[in-house]
Amino acid sequence: MNWLSIESLGLIAGCMTTSAFIPQVVKTYRTRSVKDISLRMYVFLCTGITLWIVYGFLIGSIAVIAANIASLTLTASILGMKIVFHNHSPRG
Repeated sequence: MNWLSIESLGLIAGCMTTSAFIPQVVKTYRTRSVKDISLRMYVFLCTGITLWIVYGFLIGSIAVIAANIASLTLTASILGMKIVFHNHSPRG
């Protein structure tokens, strides 16, 4: 496989794994319910994704960088909602 094929595969994989967070972001925003979301898990996840971004820059992989920036945006939004909505009563 050539470099472009490998990066394309990485971009497709990144889109698929990143898009998995979208339903959680939407549901959390709509309901304001964060009771069952683990703060510790999302702190660790955001930290790990940040390290993947650094790794992507170090190896020069657009796929690793782009997928992880998108993932960090979504996971950080869930983490932010966990912090902001922690005392809110959920909406139906």
